[in-house]
Amino acid sequence: MVQVKVFVINISAERFWDIEKPIPPVQVATNINVVGINEKREGLLEVPFVFTINYTPAVAQISLKGKSHVTGSKDELKQILDTYKEKKPPPPIIVQSISNTVFIESVIVCRTLNIPPPIPLPKIHPLKKKKRPEPTYRA
Repeated sequence: MVQVKVFVINISAERFWDIEKPIPPVQVATNINVVGINEKREGLLEVPFVFTINYTPAVAQISLKGKSHVTGSKDELKQILDTYKEKKPPPPIIVQSISNTVFIESVIVCRTLNIPPPIPLPKIHPLKKKKRPEPTYRA
């Protein structure tokens, strides 16, 4: 069973939009870049990554850098390393673990900078009053 631990090493965030101006509707672009997969020692792979968030229009920019440590059986780790050497994408468990951690951290940073978070918030639509349908028969 593969286990992934994610460590954020560097957080860089900057708000470009003036505090006094209301933030317009924005488009948020996120990017997770796995820089490489290295064998740190037997039974441990190290996966450095960079996560960036860009806003259009340029409201802010956020960047998180870190490493994840992947442990598991010797065969599982060898398979992960071999697929990376074949220029194939990393296994979903690694990418999912990294994205879970960095999205949560970025939401906290967005709250501090008072900018929209990188994940869409649920929209609540106003309730429409339903008209009772006419019965199909009367007694």
